[in-house]
Amino acid sequence: MAKISLRGQPVNTVGDLPELGSEVPEFVLVDAKLRDRSLAEYGATKKLLSIVPSLDTPVCAKSTKTLNDLAAEFSDVAVLVVSADLPFAQGRFCGIEKLKNLQALSTMRSLDFAQDYGVLMSDGPLAGLCARAVLVLDENNRVLHQELVADITHEPDYSAIRAALSS
Repeated sequence: MAKISLRGQPVNTVGDLPELGSEVPEFVLVDAKLRDRSLAEYGATKKLLSIVPSLDTPVCAKSTKTLNDLAAEFSDVAVLVVSADLPFAQGRFCGIEKLKNLQALSTMRSLDFAQDYGVLMSDGPLAGLCARAVLVLDENNRVLHQELVADITHEPDYSAIRAALSS
């Protein structure tokens, strides 16, 4: 269990992020066309997983737009934004913001992802949603970089993400 906060108020997660160097668990999430998408489908390429509570919040929106811009620098990286938002809302957000360099995926059919990746918030006002976290995976789905953002209202460390993607 990790301890994070929401505007300084304590929040706990179920489990912990996958450790550096470890292989992450397989997942099944839902894309904009309501299709199940697995980690294996993204093949032997680096992956950036940006995990957020909801794209319908200012910090999540800002970080997603920033990572979309960052993704343009790394055409060989699959950038996946994971939230509990319905695929319709994710698609609307990505369309309005003209985000073309990432794919939004929803946890709508299962909490397995949030539990398996240690980001499920177990208490606080956002209990049941994912905490804000970032994982950079290598071509074999091993963790090169991981960050569980200490306060949900803060953005991730973009320079650390860029460095991990460049390695």
